[in-house]
Amino acid sequence: MAKQSGGDKITQYIVIGMVVFVLAVGVIFSVMGNKASNSAVPSSVSKADGYGIVFNSDLKDVPKIDLWEDLQCPVCKQFEATNGDYIKKIITEKKAKVVFHVLSFIGPESILAANAVACSADEGKFLQFHSYLYKTQGTENSGVWSNAGLISAGAEAGLSSGRFKSCVNNGTYTGWVNDVANDGAAKNINSTPTVFVNGKPIDRNTQYFDAAGFAAAVEGK
Repeated sequence: MAKQSGGDKITQYIVIGMVVFVLAVGVIFSVMGNKASNSAVPSSVSKADGYGIVFNSDLKDVPKIDLWEDLQCPVCKQFEATNGDYIKKIITEKKAKVVFHVLSFIGPESILAANAVACSADEGKFLQFHSYLYKTQGTENSGVWSNAGLISAGAEAGLSSGRFKSCVNNGTYTGWVNDVANDGAAKNINSTPTVFVNGKPIDRNTQYFDAAGFAAAVEGK
């Protein structure tokens, strides 16, 4: 009888252990699931496209442009001045799929600006705010792009909602900024701007800062 009692206890312990294990696994997956569901991403973001902000995601058989940039980068400002209007045109005319990967190489104000431009996507004003930030770009990490400065810049670009201001002040998309940075690092993107057309890098010397050369690269001419 004693042996049988011991065996029953061992079986009981095993069953209890299995129940505890199952419950623990359930808690872990529940926590992970909650973390994933609470991850904030701006409008039009595609994880499959490296967490980029995507325009014309539904188009088929059109060129795809991937643009990695840092909003504090002076060379990115030059690229925008050369090609920004053309990029907006082919987005509006539905002639290309364009993915903006907003990086944060240069420092704290790059992170703040990336978060703010993501906030503008929720308001449907990403392209307007994106252009305005380049046109008014200051010296790197000089204090120009504090949250207050970005909210003021947003007002100039037509962004004055309470939701936009809260999004900027709360750093709503700081986690997303980090996701974009990690994806860029995984893809060995080590300078800005970096541009791919249909998955292939274009020539920095002939196709970045010549409007006709860039258009030819996009259009396959």
